[in-house]
Amino acid sequence: MSIRKHIYFFFPLVCCFNGFSQPPAHVELAKVESHSSARTVPLTAELAPFLQTDVEARSPGYVEKVLVDRGSLVRRGQLLVQLSAPEINSQTSASEANLHQVEADLAQAEAQAAAAESTSARMQEAAKTPGAVAENEVLQSQKQRDAAVALVQSRKAAVQNARDRLHASRAMESYLGVTAPFDGMITDRFVNPGMLIDGGHTPLLKLQQVDHLRLIVPIPETYTGSIVRGMSASFHVPAHPGRNYSAKVARIPSALDPKSRAMMVELDVYNKDNSLAPGMYPTVDWPVSTGENLLFVPSTSVVTTTERTFVIASINGKAHWIDVRKGPAAGDSVSVRGPISAGQEVVKRATDELREGTPLAK
Repeated sequence: MSIRKHIYFFFPLVCCFNGFSQPPAHVELAKVESHSSARTVPLTAELAPFLQTDVEARSPGYVEKVLVDRGSLVRRGQLLVQLSAPEINSQTSASEANLHQVEADLAQAEAQAAAAESTSARMQEAAKTPGAVAENEVLQSQKQRDAAVALVQSRKAAVQNARDRLHASRAMESYLGVTAPFDGMITDRFVNPGMLIDGGHTPLLKLQQVDHLRLIVPIPETYTGSIVRGMSASFHVPAHPGRNYSAKVARIPSALDPKSRAMMVELDVYNKDNSLAPGMYPTVDWPVSTGENLLFVPSTSVVTTTERTFVIASINGKAHWIDVRKGPAAGDSVSVRGPISAGQEVVKRATDELREGTPLAK
């Protein structure tokens, strides 16, 4: 009878000890990674045309035609404005007439020089016969030949001077046609037909190159050490929410603006679809680095409760809660600070239901 009692007493104890053994939790583990602490800071920048100018006339005159307007795309050398100046046209006509006259005078002088040369040659030939001609006549023919040659040289100089005058007059006349100095878009117009233009002092049009823009970013002194020529930066504009653009650093002034204490760095932007415009104020996500490495874990590995923020590490095959502080995020990962190290394994999808000491199985 006593033997049966001992058997009945031992059987419940075995059942209790079997209930205390905890089954392992099947989880996915991820390794703690160490990366550079690169991040971005938002900076307000400005878009400016790569080239821009006020188109002016080089010669005074009346506006006869304006062949473009705001929004017109133009090519280099394209006629934009035609001026008229009757006095310049008259000068060109007078210069042409003067050139014809001096060219006729040159032809006459050359004929006279040829005749004088022939007469002088005959006199010298005749002088070889004693008493045929007087020596004075020979000398006189030579002087007439030299004078004729000098007159030809003078007429040639007059012809060259007349040609230069005609060239200058035609150049002034060509200035009455105002052309585009580079490819771009007309963004403003200041004149209309009939207006009198004082050459070189009155802007006619504003021309800007809009398919190639300058992104001017004021970089605070704190971040100037991370500027590298050729580095890329993304930016966005309010006119196109949700759309990101990219640009590369092209020009670094290596000097700070004395008022803002910022370095005005320029990036090249190629505006092929004309979705950007000069004068816009984009927000640039400027990449910076603090010079130290941070530990990153998947964002889902960090558990935040009302009492603590922690990750669940796998130590000797069991769950161990480690308190951490969250830092900057990078994609699907987040940086953390705490008593963990690179290469250590943490639960990838952690919850506070996975208690301390729970056996873990992959």
